[in-house]
Amino acid sequence: MTFLSPLVSASSLKPTLKATLKATLAASLAIVLGTLSALPASAEPDLDDLSGTVVATAGGKEIHLPLLKADYRVEVDGDVAHVELTQTFLNPTKLPLNATYLFPLNQKAAIHAMRMDLDGETIVARMKKKEDAKATFEKAKREGKAAALLTQHRPNMFTQDIAHLMPGRPVKVTLEYAQTVPKTDGAYELVMPMVVGPRYEGLGAQAALKHSQNIADKSVPRDDSPGYGDTEYASDEAAFAKPAAFKHSETVSGWQIDKLPAYPEVIGQNAPKEIDPRRVSLELALKAPMPVSRLSSDTHALEVSSQGEMRTVRFKSGRAIDNRDFVLRYELASQSDVAAGVSSRYEADGGGYFSLLIEPPKLPAEDMIGQRELVFVLDTSGSMSGQPIEASKTFMAAAIKSLRPDDYFRILRFSNNTSQFAGNAVLATEQNKRQAVKFVAGLSTGGGTEINHAVNTAFDQAQPENTTRIVVFLTDGYIGDEATVISSVASRIGKARIYAFGVGNSVNRFLLDAMATEGRGYARYVALGEDAGEAAKSLAANLKTPLLTDITIDWNGLKVEGQSPARIPDLFEGGSVRVMGRYAAGGKHTIFINGLVNGHAARLPLEIDLKSSVDGSAVSSRALPLIWAREQIFDKERAYTIGGSIDTQLKQEIVDLGLTYSLQTRFTSFVAVSEKVVNGAPATASHRNVPLPQVAGVSTNAYPSLNLSGSSAPEPEGILGVMLVLLAVVARFRLQLANGFRKLRERVRGFRSRDEEAASGEPDLALPRTLRRDGWWLET
Repeated sequence: MTFLSPLVSASSLKPTLKATLKATLAASLAIVLGTLSALPASAEPDLDDLSGTVVATAGGKEIHLPLLKADYRVEVDGDVAHVELTQTFLNPTKLPLNATYLFPLNQKAAIHAMRMDLDGETIVARMKKKEDAKATFEKAKREGKAAALLTQHRPNMFTQDIAHLMPGRPVKVTLEYAQTVPKTDGAYELVMPMVVGPRYEGLGAQAALKHSQNIADKSVPRDDSPGYGDTEYASDEAAFAKPAAFKHSETVSGWQIDKLPAYPEVIGQNAPKEIDPRRVSLELALKAPMPVSRLSSDTHALEVSSQGEMRTVRFKSGRAIDNRDFVLRYELASQSDVAAGVSSRYEADGGGYFSLLIEPPKLPAEDMIGQRELVFVLDTSGSMSGQPIEASKTFMAAAIKSLRPDDYFRILRFSNNTSQFAGNAVLATEQNKRQAVKFVAGLSTGGGTEINHAVNTAFDQAQPENTTRIVVFLTDGYIGDEATVISSVASRIGKARIYAFGVGNSVNRFLLDAMATEGRGYARYVALGEDAGEAAKSLAANLKTPLLTDITIDWNGLKVEGQSPARIPDLFEGGSVRVMGRYAAGGKHTIFINGLVNGHAARLPLEIDLKSSVDGSAVSSRALPLIWAREQIFDKERAYTIGGSIDTQLKQEIVDLGLTYSLQTRFTSFVAVSEKVVNGAPATASHRNVPLPQVAGVSTNAYPSLNLSGSSAPEPEGILGVMLVLLAVVARFRLQLANGFRKLRERVRGFRSRDEEAASGEPDLALPRTLRRDGWWLET
């Protein structure tokens, strides 16, 4: 797999340029290394308390890099979390540095506050338009003032820029954000991303868009060999120091594409060989309205203590290295079966906000399953080598063996190219399943991650009649051009569904969640480790079909604005969906939730009581307006991207929400500037990236050539000559077999229109009472 390289490999430069760069670098190193000496005792920082000295090599010499310590303080109230993340930066040299830290957050995190602490001074950050915030930061940098700038590159990818990080004077930047905790497979799952994985830049935006519209050959593997993504540099110095394209974007075929920031040095490869793994701490308090029946993490060893209704969670080792996402799952001991519930908050100057949580009828999932065509799409790129591909193979072996006799299936593998197990969908006979398991077991990894080509290949093949198509993706999602993939899924999904399974410790959840959302399915994640195999087997054996589809809400006279999501997703067993909005008048109302259960109408009458006065100081109540605004921003950013990034009205609506609610967005940024001049010679500050650890379980093949000496070799190209297995005999008999298993579906019987039901305001009492389950009225 080949990724965008932020640094130029010396071996690829022309001799004259190579000599110039070496001379420039040597001169810079001489200045830096010549001034390095022991700091005075009064200014000597405690490096042991801030993760140890971080060193990169260049031309056989050492360059000291900025240090980082991150502390998470989390307060969870039921299914809402408020997070305070403090990032402490330290410069271990005697020269000023401008630092950049690339880090992830939950893609729907409502970042509503930021402050910077330096030398006893606290500077509260201001929210500005992105370009204005950048200009303010650059002005402070020229003036020698300390400053911090937060920039969003993707909904889950950010950079924190620090101007004039002075020797021995730590700078603390604190972010505050709120996020919801979704219910997944019967338990609440709090996910806190901690490291950005590498991103593959392959065909490029223009080629990918053209490729998605005009695919000449669907079955023959291509020999595409995309090189490292193009990176623009303003000068020779920038090639070694300045992160590429923080402020650049390009318009291709109508798409406004934000260029990804340069990927930093990687701990353990080129910066450095050793590091104190105590970079991150966690202090989490969980308060729930009912007893917590189970609390666990498959990603980190925890120390859990209880005091009354409160659970306190810390890392067992005290501090941890940020090389994997933190995932906490907990279950609440429900005292009754609740199909839906609502919480609300009223603000005197802004009306009310509500959050409606809906769960599906509690029916046996197997009764809802019809005839299916499962299309398995496996990522075999370089970053999947080792543990990820083994977990994928475990998943596939279990999934194939659990297929039902009347299921059809296909298997695709992709890296730089895409090839298939068979030319057509085949029935899940025992012989076909044995051949498929053998095919998967023989797969190997290498090359780039051309997900968009795989998406189109999955949908190019006609599906068997009377089947529901389910496309199952297994990938780490390490690409940079997410917009093209999301757009392809949105345009091609039809009546199919996409289930996205992320394999790894820090996968691209933004991409996989978006694929599942556009694909009317769901996303699940398999963390690597001792239990990865069992997790893969469990997920494979439980490829669910939705229990409740085509969900709408009859507000029955209640005036609601800003419903999010506008299109309510399907509901699966063990899951829930959150609908948020604004209201003007509180009080008691009766609303109706409508949907389909296996094609049969279902209806849930619900009595709600919305607050009409200012009340409540709980985290979940205070966060409602912020989370609603962030949901609105997320939906509008999605529509802006899918629509080609050219809708100026949508862009302005995002900007207005960001400024009104003081929220970080694609077009707004937090900036904090000290009034004090900390560096009297601003030009002496050089730029350095805060290094990132290598993601646990991810092969070195996933990373670009990052060594400053230029000695690292790029990763191998994709596998050449992948064997394409054609099962002609099965393909020939496919239609005959399909006829034998074709089932006639009972048509939905006449049912009163929703308009008539809304007018009456009452559920259809003619429905058999025996089909009234946990509040839902189900049509037979």
